[in-house]
Formats: sequence, structure tokens, C-alpha cells
Amino acid sequence: MHPPPPAAAAAAMDFGQNSLFGYMEDLQELTIIERPVRRSLKTPEEIERLTVDEDLSDIERAVYLLSAGQDVQGTSVIANLPFLMRQNPAETLRRVLPKVRCLPRSMRMHTYLPREYGSHYVCPEGVTLWRRTLTGVSNAWLETLLSVIEVLPKETLRHEILNPLVSKAQLSQTVQSRLVSCKILGKLTNKFDAHTIKREILPLVKSLCQDVEYEVRSCMCRQLENIAQGIGTELTKSVVLPELIELSRDEGSSVRLAAFETLVNLLDVFDTDDRSQTILPLVKSFCEKSFKADESILISLSFHLGKLCHGLYGIFTPDQHLRFLEFYKKLCTLGLQQENGHNENQIPPQILEQEKKYISVRKNCAYNFPAMIVFVDPKNFHLELYSTFFCLCHDPEVPVRYTIAICFYEVSKLLNSGVYLIHKELITLLQDESLEVLDALIDHLPEILELMSTGGESSVQENKLSSLPDLIPALTAAEQRAAASLKWRTHEKLLQKYACLPHIISSDQIYYRFLQRMFTIMMTNNVLPVQKAASRTLCIFLRYNRKQEQRHEVIQKLIEQLGQGKSYWNRLRFLDTCEFIIEIFSKSFFCKYFFLPAIELTHDPVANVRMKLCYLLPKVKSTLKIPADKHLLQQLEMCVRKLLCQEKDKDVLAIVKRTVLELDRMEMSMDAFQKKFYEKDLLDQEKEREELLLMEMEQLEKEKQQNDGRPVSDKTFEKKRRDTKTPTTLPKSIPISVPGPSGTSTPSTSKEIKKSKLIRSQSFNNQAFHAKYGNLDKCASKSSTAGYTSSVSGLGKTSVISLPDDSFRTRNASSTPTSFPSNPSLPSTSRGTGNSVDPKSSGSKDTQPRKATLKSRKSNP
Repeated sequence: MHPPPPAAAAAAMDFGQNSLFGYMEDLQELTIIERPVRRSLKTPEEIERLTVDEDLSDIERAVYLLSAGQDVQGTSVIANLPFLMRQNPAETLRRVLPKVRCLPRSMRMHTYLPREYGSHYVCPEGVTLWRRTLTGVSNAWLETLLSVIEVLPKETLRHEILNPLVSKAQLSQTVQSRLVSCKILGKLTNKFDAHTIKREILPLVKSLCQDVEYEVRSCMCRQLENIAQGIGTELTKSVVLPELIELSRDEGSSVRLAAFETLVNLLDVFDTDDRSQTILPLVKSFCEKSFKADESILISLSFHLGKLCHGLYGIFTPDQHLRFLEFYKKLCTLGLQQENGHNENQIPPQILEQEKKYISVRKNCAYNFPAMIVFVDPKNFHLELYSTFFCLCHDPEVPVRYTIAICFYEVSKLLNSGVYLIHKELITLLQDESLEVLDALIDHLPEILELMSTGGESSVQENKLSSLPDLIPALTAAEQRAAASLKWRTHEKLLQKYACLPHIISSDQIYYRFLQRMFTIMMTNNVLPVQKAASRTLCIFLRYNRKQEQRHEVIQKLIEQLGQGKSYWNRLRFLDTCEFIIEIFSKSFFCKYFFLPAIELTHDPVANVRMKLCYLLPKVKSTLKIPADKHLLQQLEMCVRKLLCQEKDKDVLAIVKRTVLELDRMEMSMDAFQKKFYEKDLLDQEKEREELLLMEMEQLEKEKQQNDGRPVSDKTFEKKRRDTKTPTTLPKSIPISVPGPSGTSTPSTSKEIKKSKLIRSQSFNNQAFHAKYGNLDKCASKSSTAGYTSSVSGLGKTSVISLPDDSFRTRNASSTPTSFPSNPSLPSTSRGTGNSVDPKSSGSKDTQPRKATLKSRKSNP
């Protein structure tokens, strides 16, 4: 046995046994079923029979396989028929399809052809089998025939289908033949003129509606909707409506159900008089009978309540409106008041069946709840429907709670300023024991939370967020529940939705309650999509963080614990994070903090890390601007050159060679705007401007605290930011500056410009999430005032910022056991600076702390 490659060996050592399969307690609920290995070895003779000449064309190969091949080969030809028809339709119709007709019926049932070729093959085959009334095969072919009727020419339809239909729909034919005739009639109506329909089709429709078999009447009734759409309003009122009224009183429950559903679907076709005088009495009769004598219609009635409310809106009298609403409320609690007194293992089958029916009814009521809010008017929600909504959110059955969770966003939109009424129900669903309910709720969680935080009048804005004291505990508990389960997709989705939190809660709340959790997931979770989701959300949190000390701590931890981590898995996640940083932040932010730590990994001892970095290098190079970042470009080229010369892993070397070609073809972005990069440069300039505005906003907060002697709440600034909107275009009079060698941005001399910046800084956080911010740290440049010396000896050094001891201390260690490490020193590659200060000492490879400089990497391969 060959030894594993270096990359695989390192991965096995780093990742560990637990990380491969997760913790053992997570697998206790899984049942492992051992099955014997089935070996299917072919004899030389069988292999010879299955061998086909490679020089045959696709058509010739298909003909050969259909003529002399085995069944499995013939099935493969059938599956490939759509491709053959698109490639060579003439030869396929002439040579292949005749062979297909000779196949056994079991194989022909799986034949699929594009609709445009249906008249050549599907129509004759389907009609032939229909005439023979072969139950299994004809059903399969007739489904295909029904799907291609729309594209068949009228002459073919008349001679091949309509004429035989007259005889096949007679009472003397079998039930199966008459059922097929009903389905074909529903499709044919749209293909002929009104005269043909009235003379030849409608008499058949009436005859089948009065058939002696209830199955035929029910089938024809369900086709009346398609027929009504083809014959127009007048014929529908004179022909279809009387048939529906008669069928609604049929002795067969399935026929009455079909008539009711068809009436509901055709409400828009009938005028106000027909709705009020004919349909409304029928609906009232259905509602009364559903509880008294015909429970079979309850499920359908509860499902179509929304359509009924919409279609009959404005027709109900006040008394009828109230009775219909009470009927809906009764359905919402159907089956909850009954106590059967039976043990779960001794419940009679009929009781179980009834309970399943009642669960379906309540689930349908939850589905129609938004429509009922419109029916009663959102202003009356608290009085009329809140108690019902409460019952649905606390229903003992998961399908009901799942459905109301799906509808929660629609309910929130409809309530608008009254959305605060359902705050408690949001917390209830977030804390639901079923992950299915949570998964349904978080699909629109950002929109729901946004409505919760901003809905209502501005005068009560301060009370909106304060009325959700349980929101943060509910969110954190939901994430922990998802993490503890085996449903990693729900966990991934929830972490992705957490990216909305900067618009909902304060920066400090995110920092203390969520940021550390994102780090923990990135470093300990065993599911890659979950780790990536946590990484991207962490970058969003960093993007909207409003405190410089906290931003520095997060950056420091990313570099030290991921980029310089002992585990190669953590270093891979650092490269994922770098990719998100490039996407979310400005180019200058990435170059300042993450450029050198990223290219350091070209010397990583694990091949998988070097390989991933090679794929990322084109994006890394795209963050550079010439001539300001010329020194960084030189370091990048030096690292790539070393990879080409020193790389021993053949897979990595092959990727390096491809990456070098791609890097050579890339055009560098200039400091000045270029026409070809105009949109990208404009977007990057906007990001950079927002980073500067963030710093200004933080400085203004500090000055205000010093002047007023009291802290400024985040809610006050949120309110101010919502009062103004950031302009979508960049004013020409506002200069955009990046910290240079002096470490300070160029101030504006105009008071008006300064005032404009102040206004925009107050409105900064109200922007959409695509405007992602970073931070160009003003303190960073204090320790890097000298210019960069472009020399060979200096290419292996990393610039590091020495920061004051108190600059990153945000709280005492005793009060914050999970806080980030204080007093970090950040590597900085601020444009225009490049001297190395105080490089961090670390060990080698994966057993000791890793080196922080390129020079130390070189000495520890």
C-alpha cells in the first residue's frame, strides 16, 4: 500500500478522529445498517456482447442497440431520445423511432419526446393505445398525449382525436374509456372555434356530467374549469354554471367536492349577481353540511377559504361576515377540545383517522391566515384574530406550527404598525422545539426583524426594540439548538440570516452575544458550509462594528487564531475569510490588515493550504492599486516566484503554473479612475468613504460623551440615521482620502463639506447591506511613518503596528470571561508604508505557534 500524500497525512494529523465524524453523542441516534457488498462481474462473453464499435455515430449506435442490444442498452437509448431529436430530428424520426415502437410495452412507457415532435410519434401511439383501452400502458401514453395536444395541428386533432372521442364517450364504452374522454375534452376546448365547441364538444360535456358512474361525473366536473376558460363568459354562465349547481347537490361526496372546488376556482369569471344570488348560498350550504353531515369536505373547504374570502369580498352582509369569521375560528381549533380518554397505544383506527383529518384542517387554516387578516381588516386584528393566531402558534401539532411560521412574514407585513402585537409569538416560534418550525421561520427572519424594529410611528420608535427583551436569548438559543442537531442546513441558513442583526440590535450586543460564537463555530464545527456561513456573518458583524477597539480585537483574533493557527483546517478557514473580506470591505482595508498574513501562507507546510491560496491569489492581486501598492505587488511576485522554484507537490505546482498565467493576464487597477474599471472603482471608493465616515461617527460619539458627560445610546443614532438618507452618488466636492505615510487623512477645509460628512455619518448604518464597510484605522499609522524601502532583504518582512496598551481594553477580565484578548498588535500594510516593526515570535508548522513573518517562514519550511 502506498503511503498517503503529504497533504492528506497533514490533514489527518490536524483534523483528528473526532472532526471526521463529529462527536459520538451526535451519532447515537443514527442506525447503521450493514449490507453485504454485491459484486457483479461480467464474463468475457457478456462483455463482448455489450461492446459497441466506437466509430459508430449516435444514430447508428442507437439503431444497433435497439436492434441487437440488451434491455438495459435499449433503455439508455430511450433516455437519450430528446438529445437525438435535438441533434438530428430527421434521422431520429426515420430510423430510431420505428425501432422504439418494436420495444416491449414496459420500456415504451418511459419514452419521453420533446413536445414539438409529438405529432410524429406520440399522437399515433397514444391514440392507438387509447383505442385499445390498455389500462397500464394507455394511461402512460395518454398523459404524454395530453401534454402535447397544445402543439398539435387542428387537422390532426380533429381526425385523430375529436372524431374517435364522440364514440369513446358514449355510455356503451367502458368507464376507463369515458374517464379518458373527460380529460381529453378539457384539453381540446382551447383548440377549436366557438361554433365547433358549441356543436360538437359541449354536448359531450353535458352527457359526461350526467353519467351514471360517479367517477366519470367527478372527473368531468374537474375539467369544467378548463372548459370555461376556453368557451368564454357567456357560455360559462349558460352551460357550465347550471351543471356545477346540479353537481354540487350530487349524491356522491367526491362529485360534490369537485363541484365546490371548481366553483371556487371560477369565482373571478362570474359577476356580482351570480356570486351573491347563486354561489354564496351554495357556499353557506357547504359550510353548514361540513359539520353536520359531510365532514369529507372540511379539508377542501379549509384549504379554499382564502380564495372564498377574496372572491366574495364585498358581498357578505355584516351578519354573514361575522358568521363566516366564526366558522373560520371554529376550524382553527377543530379537534383541540376533544378528550378521547384513550391510551396512545389503544386509540381506535377511526379516531386516529379523524385526528389526522382535523390536523389537516388546522394546517389549512394556518395557510389561509393572511387572507383572513385582509378579510377582517388589519386594524381589527387584535380584537378579531389575535386569539386565533395565538392558538395556531401554540398548536400541539408540528405541521400546523410549521405552516403558521411560513406565513409569519406575510402576517407581519399586513399588520404594519400593529406588528408589535405578535412580538411574543415570534419569540415562541424561535424557541419551538421542532427545527422544522425554526427552519420555516428563518426564511424571512431578516425582513421580520426589520419590521419589528422599524414598524409603527416615529413617536414610539424608542419602544420598538425595547419591547423585545427576549429576542437575543431566543436567537442564541435557536442557534445552539440547530448546532446540537444533525440538521446542518438549518444551522447554515440561520447563521446566514444573522447577517441582518447589525440593522436590528446594537453593535455592543452583537459583539458580546454573537461575535465570539461565530469564532467558536469557525474553529470547532465539523461542517464546512456552516463554518463558511459563520465566517461570512462574522465579516458582516465586523463591517458594521462601531468601536475601534473591538474591530482591532476581531482582526487580531482572525490573524492569530486562524491565519497563524496550529490546525491547517483553521488556516483554510482564514483564506475563506480573506475572500469574504475582499468581497465586503474596500481594497485598502484588505491590503492594510490581511494582505501580508494571506500571502504568508505560500510557505505553509500543508499542501492543501498552499493550493487554496493559489486559487485566491488573483483576487488578492485585484485589491492592489498602482503605484501606491507597488511594494505589495513586489512581495506578491516574490512569493509566487518562490512557489514556482521551491514547490515539490505536483498538484500544487500545476495550480501555481495556471495561476501565474492568470496573474500575468490581469490588468492592474490604477489610483486614478480608469474607464474599464470605472464601476468597480466607484464601488470601492464608496466602501472606502463609508469606512472613513464610520471613523468620524465614532469620533463624534466620543466627543459628545466628553462634552455632555453622558453616554450616547445606539438607539439615538439609529433614529438620526433613519431621518436622513445617504446620497447614492458621490459628490465631486468631497475628497476621498486614504491614510498615507503620515497616517492621517487629508482634512477638508470647507465647513460645509465637514457638515455634509457629519450628516452622512449619522445616516450611514441605514444603507443596504451591499454597501459593506471596513475600517481604516487612524491609530495604525502612528507606528509606521517611514517610507517603504524596496529591497530584497525587506521583502521577507511584515509591517506590524505597535499600539498603546489601553487602546484595546474594553472591559475588565472578571466581567467578560469570553472577551477577546486585549492589547494586540496588528500587522499593517497601509498604502505608502512598509517598514517592519516588532514582528511576532512564533514556532514552526503545526506543533508550535506559527511565525508571523515571511522571513521566519522561509527558515521553517
